[in-house]
Amino acid sequence: MIDPKLLRERPEEVLATYRDRLFDGESARVAERVIELDKQRRELSSRADELKSKRNVDSAAVGREKDAEKRTALLSTMASYKEEIARLDAQLHTVDTELRTLELQLPNLPDPSVPLGRSDAENIVLRQVGDDWKAARPGLAAPKPHWELGEQLGIIDFERGVKISGSRFYLLRGNGARLQRALISFMLDVHREQGYEEVYPPSMVKSVCMEGTGQLPKFADTMYRDAEEDFTFVPTAEVPVTNMYRDEVLPAESLPINHVAYSACYRREKMAHGKDTRGIKRGHQFDKVEMVKFVAPEGSLAELDKLLDDAEAVIRRLELPYRVIEMVTGDLSFAACKKYDLEVWAPGCNEWLEVSSCSLFGDFQARRAAIRMKSGKDKPRFVHTLNGSGLALPRTLIAVLENYQQADGSVLVPAALRPYLGGQATL
Repeated sequence: MIDPKLLRERPEEVLATYRDRLFDGESARVAERVIELDKQRRELSSRADELKSKRNVDSAAVGREKDAEKRTALLSTMASYKEEIARLDAQLHTVDTELRTLELQLPNLPDPSVPLGRSDAENIVLRQVGDDWKAARPGLAAPKPHWELGEQLGIIDFERGVKISGSRFYLLRGNGARLQRALISFMLDVHREQGYEEVYPPSMVKSVCMEGTGQLPKFADTMYRDAEEDFTFVPTAEVPVTNMYRDEVLPAESLPINHVAYSACYRREKMAHGKDTRGIKRGHQFDKVEMVKFVAPEGSLAELDKLLDDAEAVIRRLELPYRVIEMVTGDLSFAACKKYDLEVWAPGCNEWLEVSSCSLFGDFQARRAAIRMKSGKDKPRFVHTLNGSGLALPRTLIAVLENYQQADGSVLVPAALRPYLGGQATL
């Protein structure tokens, strides 16, 4: 949620940002309505407070008034105040309800440092790391995609996954399941070494938690919900971990707070027919290791740089080719004010696969979830939150299989993962 004071005190600046930096005319229209409702709310509230003050004055006067006729007149006036106050309170409730609904629809405002651009086509490749794949493996001029490798090695079972749960589900078997588990354990250990406290969060959360991190109401149609109770299956561990501190005031000296969590994640993949249907790139259920930070506002941009480096460290240690992408204003996510993506190269698929988004949210999530910090006698203020995948599966698994495949059909195990597989060097 953006700061209401911005819309109240600098409305044209906010509207121009939505129109000219995010290229989001619909959000500008919503913001205009929010500005109008906020003005109505303040006028209604002022009028109601004025009448309540008059009612209190007349109520005190009634007790002192000895003249029956004047007393009756005062009581009549107070009755009219009561009716008018009730009407104003009803209007306030209607305005507040619409205002709250619309405020939750407004995306975050980009940090001034974010490059201007309309779409992902204008995103900036900051750097690319790693050897040319073909030069490093001259015997494999035509690398196989992971779906062929997985079936040949008996480690990915598409047919039985679909039989059990339907399209976009699969089974990892034998070495495939072990490699996935090794990747998760490796990532958690790397981030623990970097100073993150590990958390094992619930996989189902209340709606207020989804609202707090910005998933609701924007992405309601991509979520899986319990039919009877107020539970939503998490799309990322960011949701439960961020909400650990919902409605809390954190001591300033406790910041930064760094958490890392593994979770299974659940999202409805609503892709165009036939798009990305091969392999395990997109599924309704997937695993992810997520980093979440709670920091003081003054250092949040520096913390984003550190978060990015912490995510990159996993890719570097896996020795995978990757690149760092800076998002332009028009391609920021709903809640982020600044964002970088990490993409690994998958030679069999012949494409770059996003394995991490490292985002700074400013106080956007903290306002929605009421997460504040306090130092000494200072007034509480909202913290800044950040999160980044460290990393997401199955795309990291895809990159390992496709980059480490050998001419004989086997797949080498990256050196960093071998201790997690009992020293096993090949699949």
